[in-house]
Amino acid sequence: MTTTDDLDALIAALPKAELHLHLEGSLEPEQLMMFAERNGVDIPFKTLEDVRAAYDFSNLQDFLDIYYQGMSVLQTEADFHDLTDAYLKRVAADNVRHVEVFFDPQGHTERGLPFDVPIGGILKALDAAEEKYGITYRLIMCFLRHLPEEDAFETLAQAEPWLDRIHGVGLDSSEVGHPPSKFERVFAAAREKGLKLVAHAGEEGPPDYVYEALDLLKIDRIDHGNRSLEDDALTARIREAGLTLTVCPLSNLSLCVVDDLKDHPMKKMLALGLKATINSDDPAYFGGYMNQNFRETAKAVGLTREEIIQLAKNSFTGAFLPEAEQARHLAEIDKVAASMV
Repeated sequence: MTTTDDLDALIAALPKAELHLHLEGSLEPEQLMMFAERNGVDIPFKTLEDVRAAYDFSNLQDFLDIYYQGMSVLQTEADFHDLTDAYLKRVAADNVRHVEVFFDPQGHTERGLPFDVPIGGILKALDAAEEKYGITYRLIMCFLRHLPEEDAFETLAQAEPWLDRIHGVGLDSSEVGHPPSKFERVFAAAREKGLKLVAHAGEEGPPDYVYEALDLLKIDRIDHGNRSLEDDALTARIREAGLTLTVCPLSNLSLCVVDDLKDHPMKKMLALGLKATINSDDPAYFGGYMNQNFRETAKAVGLTREEIIQLAKNSFTGAFLPEAEQARHLAEIDKVAASMV
């Protein structure tokens, strides 16, 4: 009989890829205080306890309010390097071997930072990650959906000198009231530039938003996608297309997408044949990095050993990696799994 300890040991040992991580959402309370002091930024928190209290919220908009406030302490290329490096060091301890990370340039350019500041610091840390931590990467630039599409076009233009270093574009921020159709033209422009396309859809927004992301944005991967399960035809379409869902269980719990982790649809997604993955989203705010998301979800919904292994495999087959690199990681997963029978 497989025990909880056995599953925890398996989770710790398995190689994994993280496909849904906002770098700005890895800003720990201690870092927020440190960057504020380093840069002389006035923040409305006097102690770490004040910051931790502010990190307690119950919906997406409340979270986004503190998320954008936290961004204000990031001022220099060194800040973005240090933030990214700290995330990489942390997930290396969880046996994460590949990351496909989001960043929100509009959250920085609209407060006066040049585009080159965040991306320069982020890429310096990512470029060093393979040698330092054994982690490869893809970088995804997200458009903020509460801003006009014209702003997204401006961001795409600012990114032009960096497009050989950016692997994809995404769509995040407040979902309800900002359907994917709002960004159809800028996603078409990004596609013409050879970028991979992803979008947050079906987290708080309805299944119709997932249809729009597929039909209008023509995305390669769905971020979240929970509410797709409300529509049987949509679920079947996602399964038949082999599209990956980058699901974030502890985020879903923190933002009340599910009221109890026991109600999370992860096990149902796997039973329906969907290529679901486990990710941490904004771990500093949602209380858990990769392995904690795996452990708590496995315990809450009763994931089996085979399902945990499948989730690890899905993270690599859903990644924007060449097949040969995917195969190398899959073989390592099989090797680890076989050693832990």
